[in-house]
Amino acid sequence: MSLPTLRRTTLRLASLRNHIIHPQPLANPRLFQFHFQSQVHTMSLPTTMRAVIVEQTGGPEVLQFKTDHPVPTPGEGQLLVHNNISGVNYIDTYFRTGLYASPKPEILGREGAGIVAAIGPNTSGFNVGDRVAWLATGGYAEYTAVPAAKTVKIPEGVSDEDVVASFLSGLTVLSFAKETYPVQKGDWVLLHAAAGGAGFLMTQILKSIGAKVIGTAGGAEKCALVKSLGADVVIDYRSEEGKDWVKLVKEATGGRGVDVVYDSVGKDTWEGSLEAVKRKGTIVWFGNASGPVPPIPLPKLSPKNVKIARPTLFGYIETREEFEYYTNELFSLLQSGQLKTKIHKVYPLEDIAQVHKDLEGRKTMGKSLLKP
Repeated sequence: MSLPTLRRTTLRLASLRNHIIHPQPLANPRLFQFHFQSQVHTMSLPTTMRAVIVEQTGGPEVLQFKTDHPVPTPGEGQLLVHNNISGVNYIDTYFRTGLYASPKPEILGREGAGIVAAIGPNTSGFNVGDRVAWLATGGYAEYTAVPAAKTVKIPEGVSDEDVVASFLSGLTVLSFAKETYPVQKGDWVLLHAAAGGAGFLMTQILKSIGAKVIGTAGGAEKCALVKSLGADVVIDYRSEEGKDWVKLVKEATGGRGVDVVYDSVGKDTWEGSLEAVKRKGTIVWFGNASGPVPPIPLPKLSPKNVKIARPTLFGYIETREEFEYYTNELFSLLQSGQLKTKIHKVYPLEDIAQVHKDLEGRKTMGKSLLKP
């Protein structure tokens, strides 16, 4: 066989082998070519991407939209995900303003869904082309290098949008309702910001357990939404009557108070939450929408033997087993239709400053998403 013929035959065999091993079509034509480079299992990738960078703390104006940010390379135990949808959460504003410390410059965004575009060294369990959801940082970008340990494959029948609309918030409220305070059927629960991204999901989860839910929200439209989810009592804290929401909570519970308060508002509600909880009740603070809860003198807890908690999701999903337990439960609720999502709006990445303004101005109902 001549040398040119041998070369053509070798190329055909290599092409056939790749077709057999990797027959599935890929969603993005730019990611069609497959190769090995520096021990990273990857597709053909661009060198730069669209991303939002925060170089210093401040208002929404510090969110800088870039079109030439370098595409990250996945390290050991990491996956590079080409994001289809990224989530925006209120916690992102805390890192932007400096309420929560984080190194700068940084790319905000703690969740996303997309396609695995590359696999770092010594990383198993995933293939290039898998559709996945992840929890990490760096979601305000086309590509994110994420830990495989906090990434899961998305099951058939669940859209990327529904996953990201419920992923971080859904895992948070599931773990809080099961572990921070294990809600029981018949418990009275006060849920602040019940029309928000987390509150919308938590109202449904609490009702599925059989709890009696008192939800607070601002404005008639938000209150109607909370009522449609099955909340037993809905209080519009912006109305004249709703300004004394502690009194309304006491009336609804026959003067007893609620078994547990889930409070993501913080500064504006913490004192009322202490008043509204029953003797031997529990208060769960998990957000600072109006500002952080100030230092609380311990004697304030004594008159009613109140228990308080300040949990974070990642304390409940530290192990892979814990992470898979809650993600499987969440996906099951989505697949069965027991848990509905509500998407406020899908914004283009370049509109990220407006997203933060809408969040902080309490102009959203449900989850805000980004299309990188």
